[in-house]
Amino acid sequence: MRHVLFSIALSLVALPSWAAQCGNRSAGFDAWKASFAQSAQRAGVGQRGLQALANAQYATGTIAADRNQKSFRYSLDKFIEIRGATTIVRQGRERKARDAAFYTALEQRFGVPAGVIIAIHGMETGFGRFMGDSSVVSAIVTLAFDCRRSEFFIPHALGALRLVDQGSITAATKGAKHGELGHTQFLPGNAITYGVDANGDGRVDFYNQADALASTANYLRQKGWRPGQPYNKGTHNYEVLKTWNAASVYQESLSIMGAQIDG
Repeated sequence: MRHVLFSIALSLVALPSWAAQCGNRSAGFDAWKASFAQSAQRAGVGQRGLQALANAQYATGTIAADRNQKSFRYSLDKFIEIRGATTIVRQGRERKARDAAFYTALEQRFGVPAGVIIAIHGMETGFGRFMGDSSVVSAIVTLAFDCRRSEFFIPHALGALRLVDQGSITAATKGAKHGELGHTQFLPGNAITYGVDANGDGRVDFYNQADALASTANYLRQKGWRPGQPYNKGTHNYEVLKTWNAASVYQESLSIMGAQIDG
């Protein structure tokens, strides 16, 4: 947060040349959506995805959150305190012991230690207790329209619409403020690319814990994770952790908590 090749979406990084102009407030959002719908249709988005796009609302809460990302300003100690690292480690150890067979199978398949996956799960949603209260489609479409990082979010907006087409989410599905979804808060384009059907029910559901955690492990492995090697700061695998979240305090916290959970 992932099966359809992302190349179609990535080919649209230059999409603003096709679409209406981006904006920094709600004015122009509907006109942009209408233009983007034509581009999305050319990229293979179907009727359900296009309808979800048409119904998307400008997400003022998402814009406010994007302008005020506090994690980048915290020290490591402050971030660890605020995120409740001690509780995550304690509960993470309990979860690993309780579901040992699942986490062992996950590591055997993808090579990513249980501690890392559990730490991400705990950090992102408190082990699934809160997966967000914002419309995934509206949030990600708003960010694709917003001039601040439009090119980054356009492929993820296309991913969200394709997830609607596939039935993995609906137009009403709730996620985080930046459109991240499920147990480990995948961005929709990454969900399309790296999703794994771990429970074998024929669909990838990021609100199903097994699918979400397997997809997380698959994401890290595909980003270059080297099984059996350390992941503390300065290592190759630590560089892979950086691809999960841009905040350095987040990356370092994951490496610390993962090691404590596995220790």
